[in-house]
Amino acid sequence: MGRKIVAIFAAAVVALLGVAAVMIYAHGADNRAVAAQDPKGVYVVKTLVPAGTTLKDAVQNGLIVKTSLAAKGVPIGALSGVDASNGGLFALSDIQPGEYVLSDRFGTKPVGVKAIEVPAGQVAVSIALADPARVGTFVTPGSKVVLLDTYTPTETSKSSSSSSTSAKGELSQQTRVLLDDVLVIAMGEASLTPAAQTTGEDGKAAPAPVMGALMTVAVTPSDAVRLVHGIQTGNLYAALRGADAKIDLGKVVSEASLFTGK
Repeated sequence: MGRKIVAIFAAAVVALLGVAAVMIYAHGADNRAVAAQDPKGVYVVKTLVPAGTTLKDAVQNGLIVKTSLAAKGVPIGALSGVDASNGGLFALSDIQPGEYVLSDRFGTKPVGVKAIEVPAGQVAVSIALADPARVGTFVTPGSKVVLLDTYTPTETSKSSSSSSTSAKGELSQQTRVLLDDVLVIAMGEASLTPAAQTTGEDGKAAPAPVMGALMTVAVTPSDAVRLVHGIQTGNLYAALRGADAKIDLGKVVSEASLFTGK
């Protein structure tokens, strides 16, 4: 009975040794197969990498992860490593999940976190305004504004409207609403005067340029033509629009009617 147990135990040990040997051989075969393919480390996008993201942040936040790929399958220009020399580079555009990361997708020029979005069927036009003309700093992307235009009527307007002339018969400026419901899609800085010289003719320091804001709005193509003409020929002023504001598009104010309310 004892010999039979010993024989069974020995057979089990031999079987286990055989299984282990097969597994070791198979693992070695896999390693040899992988080694034969000359694997290379590459990065693949796990989660969307927004434009403007640094390469270092993309790795640290798990947006891109490193994996191994057979040498023959590595895309040309694939990113192989992240270090101090390239970690500060910026994503030049959005990089979609599943893409292999190419080195040329990152560059030295920062990109805005998000580009302006122009609504479908509309165009973007930028207007340089002083702080009062844009309601201080309270106009932001997403605001709705009314654009008013102060202009000097032509001779034709003078002959057709007595309110456009002053007591001396000179042309008088008028103000009226140009566009009554305009969406602001971006705000930036702009110089409202040409760059001044360092010194004037008298040797004194010349005044510094006056800084204002560059307000970019979305309008229909037909309104864009009107707006550009208003920019070129008049002085524009923006008024922050309330949701229930009633705008009188026909209202015209001149020097003659300024205090009459008519």
